[in-house]
Amino acid sequence: MTVYIGSDHGGIELKRAVIDKLTAQGVNAVNVGTDSTASCDYPDYGFKVAKAVANGQADFGIVICKTGVGMSIVANKVKGVRCGLCFNTEMARLTRQHNNANCLALGASNTDMKTALDIVDAFLSAEFEGGRHAGRVDKITAYEGNNG
Repeated sequence: MTVYIGSDHGGIELKRAVIDKLTAQGVNAVNVGTDSTASCDYPDYGFKVAKAVANGQADFGIVICKTGVGMSIVANKVKGVRCGLCFNTEMARLTRQHNNANCLALGASNTDMKTALDIVDAFLSAEFEGGRHAGRVDKITAYEGNNG
C-alpha cells in the first residue's frame, strides 16, 4: 500500500508521527512536504497528495493542517478524490465504509496525537461496503465538474 502524506507547517509534527507509524507497519508512506515549520501555503501540499490519489500513484492520501478544513477543501477539488475530515475513529471507519473515501484530512490542533494515529489505523483498515452506498458514491462522482 502506498499512502501520500502532506501537511503545512501547522501539521508537520503530526505528519512525521503518521509517517513513522505507517513506515513501521510496512506501508510506503510518501512525504510530499512541507518539511519546515516556516509558514507555507497548505493548498500546495494538499493538491500534491490529491493528484497522486487521483492519478493512481497513491492508494490513499492523508492531508494535515491546523484544523484539517483547508486541506479537506483542497483535496476535494481534485476529480476522483473523496476526502473526509475525521475527528474520531468512528468517523474514519464510516467515511471509508459508506463514502469510499480515498483521502483523510486531520486537524493537528484539534486532535491529540494518539487519537490521530488511531484515526489513521481505522481509516486505512476499513473497506468500502458498496451495496446501498455505491449509488450515492456514484452520484458524487457524477456531480464532479458539473456546476449545475
